[in-house]
Amino acid sequence: MGAVSLAEVIAALGGDLHGASETQITRIGPLEAADAGTLSFLSNPRYQAQLASSAAACVIVAPAFAEAAAARGAAIVTADPYLYFARLTQWWAARVRPRSAAGIHPSAVIDASALIGADVSIGALAVIEDGAQIGDGAQIGPHCVVERNARVGSGSRLAARVTLGFDCQIGERCIVHAGVVIGADGFGFAPTQGRWEKIEQLGAVRIGNDVEIGANTCIDRGALEDTVLEDGVKLDNLIQIGHNVHVGAHTAIAGCAGVAGSARIGAHCTVGGGAIILGHLSLVDHVHVSAATVVSRSIKQPGQYSGVFPFDDNASWEKNAATLRQLHTLRDRIRALEKKNST
Repeated sequence: MGAVSLAEVIAALGGDLHGASETQITRIGPLEAADAGTLSFLSNPRYQAQLASSAAACVIVAPAFAEAAAARGAAIVTADPYLYFARLTQWWAARVRPRSAAGIHPSAVIDASALIGADVSIGALAVIEDGAQIGDGAQIGPHCVVERNARVGSGSRLAARVTLGFDCQIGERCIVHAGVVIGADGFGFAPTQGRWEKIEQLGAVRIGNDVEIGANTCIDRGALEDTVLEDGVKLDNLIQIGHNVHVGAHTAIAGCAGVAGSARIGAHCTVGGGAIILGHLSLVDHVHVSAATVVSRSIKQPGQYSGVFPFDDNASWEKNAATLRQLHTLRDRIRALEKKNST
């Protein structure tokens, strides 16, 4: 893509421009690596020292930094620079990465009973099975499989090699990255005489609107009821969502996290990378789980939760865990005894 002027950026995204509107921008980049064609941003005050020395053509800043930014060159002043930056990247990507042209590749296999909306793009070697529905403007990447009676909402985009299982559905404007599997069987087996008897997974997966799912993430279908991701959920790469899990609206989960079967996560929660949420637990809205934390009991109050306990044989672990929860009280008692003995 060729250069764009700051005037074009302001016309598209708004903001208060300090400086020459004809200034040309060729890239978006960080302050420390910026050149004379870079549009950068400052959202974290810790990086304020980089502002004066940056060679960026223009910097997006909050009102508190407007004077300092204008002293070194052009600036776009906005109440939330990070949000402005996010929307800038969307606008920029739409220019440099235009969507796939509508049309069906000759090698795609589409059942005659499938319903294909207007302006749909279906890539090479994709398979759309009987009864499947693809909404208007959806993009189905190469080697994708949309199984029987599955549904993809309008404007959603499936990257290469996504599998959407039978009867499962994805809402509108979703982004599903490469290698995602939605609707594989959940992990359900009944023990009998030293072996395992499979429990057929009879539910499906229901995904709301504006959801994004990272590469190689797996979302299992429910055993009886559906696995559900509500509107606006964001999942990173390599996440496991077990059967019958329910994830509330606008919750975000970072890479390599695992959520075991039948757990319920509230709305507006965050789960750090590598965290584990055990099965059949509930987390209320606005819970924030730190990276690598093991959530082993339900969380009934909003807030930040952290920690992991050393592995041990179960009987010892339970005794130590019970003692650990009393450490604060024991410390206070010891301090009181020490104070009494010293007087």
